[in-house]
Amino acid sequence: MGPVTAAVLQLVALIGALALCYIPFGNYMAKVYTSDRHWRVEKWIYKGIGANPDTEMRWPAYLRGVLAFSLIGVLFLYLLQRLQGILPGSLDFSSVNPAQSFNTAVSFVTNTNWQSYYGEQTMGHVVQTAGLAVQNFVSAAVGIAVAVALVRGFARSRTGEIGNFWSDLVRGTVRILVPFAVVAAVILVACGAIQNFSGIHEVGQFMGGSQQWNGGAVASQEAIKELGTNGGGYFNANSAHPFENPTPFTNLFEIFLILLIPFALTRTFGVMVGSVRQGYAILATMFTIWLGFVALMMWTEFAHHEGALRLAGGAYEGKEVRFGIGGSSIFAVSTTLTSTGAVDSFHSSFTGLGGGITMLSMMLGEIAPGGTGSGLYGILIMAIIAVFIAGLMVGRTPEYLGKKIGAREIKLSAIYILITPALALVFTAASMALPTPPHSMLNPGAHGFSEVLYAFTSAANNNGSAFAGLNANTDWFNTTTGLAMLFGRFLPMVFVLALAGSLAEQKPVPATAGTLRTEKPLFTGLLVGAILIITGLTYFPALALGPLAEGLAS
Repeated sequence: MGPVTAAVLQLVALIGALALCYIPFGNYMAKVYTSDRHWRVEKWIYKGIGANPDTEMRWPAYLRGVLAFSLIGVLFLYLLQRLQGILPGSLDFSSVNPAQSFNTAVSFVTNTNWQSYYGEQTMGHVVQTAGLAVQNFVSAAVGIAVAVALVRGFARSRTGEIGNFWSDLVRGTVRILVPFAVVAAVILVACGAIQNFSGIHEVGQFMGGSQQWNGGAVASQEAIKELGTNGGGYFNANSAHPFENPTPFTNLFEIFLILLIPFALTRTFGVMVGSVRQGYAILATMFTIWLGFVALMMWTEFAHHEGALRLAGGAYEGKEVRFGIGGSSIFAVSTTLTSTGAVDSFHSSFTGLGGGITMLSMMLGEIAPGGTGSGLYGILIMAIIAVFIAGLMVGRTPEYLGKKIGAREIKLSAIYILITPALALVFTAASMALPTPPHSMLNPGAHGFSEVLYAFTSAANNNGSAFAGLNANTDWFNTTTGLAMLFGRFLPMVFVLALAGSLAEQKPVPATAGTLRTEKPLFTGLLVGAILIITGLTYFPALALGPLAEGLAS
């Protein structure tokens, strides 16, 4: 069996597994967020935090809950790292310096999981499990909660109430993320991923010195890292490390975990708004972009025109031989089209155009299918932009799901789509203009520029992956990427929740002969086109200076 055939079969198997889970899992999540019953363990949590889960919130109160909870998470994780040197189970690692502690705390609380450190040489067991792993759960639950709040904005009318943040947070964690992560962790352990709290071991002799390996609760963190579209690896090699991702099967299984919740949330959306066909239209948009990018990535990595790569059968540099070009291509596209950031290959070693695809995947806003929650609310914002464009073309007030898209709604949506490009491009420009930051680039020219552009695109879009040719562990990059992650996560949420409140206050508008049928393939095509055109107009100059210039020169 040839490598291309093997890649196609992996892709077919992945699509089949996701299709089998789509309806039952999407329906289950809809039930989680619409049920009136509280589990006993949830009641204990509500009592412990002093929250009333039955109190409905308007969008400012919901936002205050999101920001307060996240701020406490940043402070707790920052202090945990600063105190690591005196904590038990630290593996004798020293406390993390202030700039890197800030960067890491923001990174994991914002669901970015950008890492400017070597995991196996920096973080002990306590920080990994009580700090980073906990944020892997709750940051994902926050993203789903915000998405569900926006869906309620479409589903409700004549009320400004969009749910209860504390109830949504707890239910997402207890009923969805924890049980499914436990099952996934057991599967990973059965397939060879490690799960222990052992110390550091010296293994063999290599070039006159020994190599050190440390254990950890890797399988459990790997499971929620992928299921919650987090991405932070226990080891510096991330999902290319055999302790995290031992076999081609676990590689495909981890891709399945990455895509499961973002794709299934479109079913949840359709059920909650009372029209599963609307969910299918959003799903079709996500799937079309994802599949197109996977096919394009495989083409760039398999069929390259350079002589050496052609003789080798593809661009194998930076790829794990266990997974090959096919598995690495599917993983790279899936992780950058979501907010995961995990890697099983060296993105900096991809071809010029292949590296550009990973960047473009993030520049779309990570909406195909996007992160846990963030993908759904991101593409719903783009759907609002699309119906507004359609309304301009036919000269009528745009509507979506029975709600008029007026000046307030379009302003909130427009500001939303401008935030992350502004953060990525402004910080990239500043880094290239100042004298010191370019010293962190491993490569000169177009590829070096791509390293910086990738870093801030990843941070602003809450992805977390990196070209890895950039030395990001400096005060400048720790601080600026930390700010990009912070603003890139929470500023968009402000406008999403404000939009949810505005929509919930409206009364439904009956459909007429002139209403755009947003559940039809025509709208799916319009939405795909709007996403690609808006992204291209925003980022093309920067892409032309980096990956496009490198790809055309090779």
